[in-house]
Amino acid sequence: MSSTDLRIEQKIRELLDARARDATICPSDVARAMSDNDWRDLMEPVRKAARRLVDAGEVEITQKGSVVDPSTAKGPIRIRWAR
Repeated sequence: MSSTDLRIEQKIRELLDARARDATICPSDVARAMSDNDWRDLMEPVRKAARRLVDAGEVEITQKGSVVDPSTAKGPIRIRWAR
């Protein structure tokens, strides 16, 4: 895992900590917080980081409010602390 991967995971945690315990964040929130201009290039690395955090039991990935399997999720996702 690269230093960028670790920074992305930390940024996910920071953004979640800044919100209510049951709130969600969008991967684009993380990408934009890390880069003003090239945030779109970070979208897939952010999604991968979220999947690693799901595997670690730290977060959940949701779509339309329901927890989904991150390996099969297509389209927009949200990230929240694991419940």
